[in-house]
Amino acid sequence: MAISERLLGKKNVNGRPHIDAVHPNAALPGGEIRITGKALRPLELRRPRVQFGDVEGSVLISADDFLVARVPEGAVSGPVVVSTNGHVSNPHQVKVAVPLADNVHPVSNPALDAEGNIYVTFSGTRGQKVPIAIFKIDTNYNSKPFLADMMNATSIAFDREGQMYVSSRYDGTVYRVAPNGSMASYAEGMGIATGIAFDRDQNLYVGDRSGTIFKISRDRQIFVFATLEASVSAYHLAFSPNGDLFVTGPTTSSFDCVYRIDPHGTVSIFYRGLGRPQGLAFDVDRNLYVAASLGGKRGIVKITPDGQPSLEVSGQNLVGLAFAPARSVVLATTSSLHRLAWDIQGHHLLVG
Repeated sequence: MAISERLLGKKNVNGRPHIDAVHPNAALPGGEIRITGKALRPLELRRPRVQFGDVEGSVLISADDFLVARVPEGAVSGPVVVSTNGHVSNPHQVKVAVPLADNVHPVSNPALDAEGNIYVTFSGTRGQKVPIAIFKIDTNYNSKPFLADMMNATSIAFDREGQMYVSSRYDGTVYRVAPNGSMASYAEGMGIATGIAFDRDQNLYVGDRSGTIFKISRDRQIFVFATLEASVSAYHLAFSPNGDLFVTGPTTSSFDCVYRIDPHGTVSIFYRGLGRPQGLAFDVDRNLYVAASLGGKRGIVKITPDGQPSLEVSGQNLVGLAFAPARSVVLATTSSLHRLAWDIQGHHLLVG
């Protein structure tokens, strides 16, 4: 090939666009994806068109071999294509989360009961009394109020018997909540109580964001299990398949870590390098998923057992996630819930 021909091809003169890859290939509306390939920029440095099915997305950055596009509202899972110079690229599949509920205010993971009903908080600002503290979304995705009389409902967890527990960062109490929405104090004096989680033996762990992880035995004895650096917002807790407790707690740093605490309370750093890490969950292969920023990009970050990170879902304002039946995941932002069909089997400690 002559030099002039190579240069013309590199500059995309009459080139037909081709998509090689999309990363990440899952997103919420408003999330950003990076498309790599060939001949992706039109002539005269005009911007290409990116179509998510029938809906056009906005192009933020474009070059001949890559572009960054924002997933538009109304997009659904399906093919994305790039159009330049009257040509349309090959399609590439992208998964887009669908909305479940808005006008909520979660500050951590949503939670699912054994039947697959979803529970999400409207936590409010510190000391704010809201009309509804927790909403229930049934398996037909109908949302209705579930719990009213709690200040700053923060984290939700279910024990093996299906009993719900909810922390309040307002009064440092963990409440036990009945199916009819009535509640009673289960443990008090938990400081600024945020994340909660059960281990295999049904001990309940509570994160006091000022620096303590409490362990509450089934007979309600309370122990200091571990101490950590204080968080500016919350501790988020999840147990791995092998029984270690993993904790995130955002600080003022943009290079925060995920802690691993063994059953004896020994603390180590599992991974460092996330921006504002919040809710977390495991799959059955011991991969950890965290709502966080990686390299300045917000979404769901996967961290393999050997500590290798990658952005798997793109989305703004994500605060948590919960694996759901049928290989799907419920994603929580600061004001909404979405459901994403995801070919990943979540790990549920209480059922095996």
